[in-house]
Amino acid sequence: MMSSALKEKIAFWVIRLLTYFIVIAVGYIVFDIVYNGIGALSWEFLTGFPRKSGAEGGIFPAIVGTLYLVLGSVVVALPLGILSAVYLNEYARKNRFTELVRLAIVTLAGVPSIVFGLFGLGLFVIFLKFDASILAGSLTLACMMLPTIIVSSEEALKAVPQALRDGSLALGATKWQTITKNVLPYAVPGMLTGSILGVGRVAGETAPILLTVAAFYLPKLPNSIFDQVMALPYHLFVLATQHPDATKVRPMQYGTALVLLILVLGINLGAILLRNRIRKKNIRLE
Repeated sequence: MMSSALKEKIAFWVIRLLTYFIVIAVGYIVFDIVYNGIGALSWEFLTGFPRKSGAEGGIFPAIVGTLYLVLGSVVVALPLGILSAVYLNEYARKNRFTELVRLAIVTLAGVPSIVFGLFGLGLFVIFLKFDASILAGSLTLACMMLPTIIVSSEEALKAVPQALRDGSLALGATKWQTITKNVLPYAVPGMLTGSILGVGRVAGETAPILLTVAAFYLPKLPNSIFDQVMALPYHLFVLATQHPDATKVRPMQYGTALVLLILVLGINLGAILLRNRIRKKNIRLE
């Protein structure tokens, strides 16, 4: 029989090899996108409007549409997610009902995006009569983000020492003052981590926006939240699967994929820098 030390060593190397494989696979995908897409990037490509059903021209409306959808979903999901996490962790009683609520939230975090798309189509587009619009798409993406934000925010709140709450309450502060002044400042970095994961997910989703907001070809910018928009994920999907001459539009496919990759990385990097800044500020206050 193998000794425990040998089993541990084998398990360690298996995990290491799997990690190397994942890093290499992701690195190859990123290298392929950058290598084939860098040649398509130009000022005209980034700031121009599409022509010939999106086969030529630029992708500026798709970039703007993606930013609108991400911003709209964050504006809706972030406060709702944080407030829900605060209620579940600080106010809700520990009973079977709250455990079922937590289980439902965790389950929703793993639901396929097409299900959220159908939900958004039925509720926001048809029932509430928002039609295919930025509002319907943003609300649908916000529903996708919400479980991730709630779970990560609640874990961040649980990581704050109970002594901070007890000390504040002992000095005469109300529960709300304790949460806003003593708990949330230390939990915000962890909450932003969940927000980063949520933004990274919704920025690249195709199925939900396909059913609620995305337009196949729209060479203009939206005038209101009730207008349709082009979006980078859907634009890439159309170029890769619907265009009759895939070879001709391949440079645009890679260019669009590279812009989407840069956009997601930029949003995530900004959120990470903000999180680190808040964390350093909290350390200085300590």
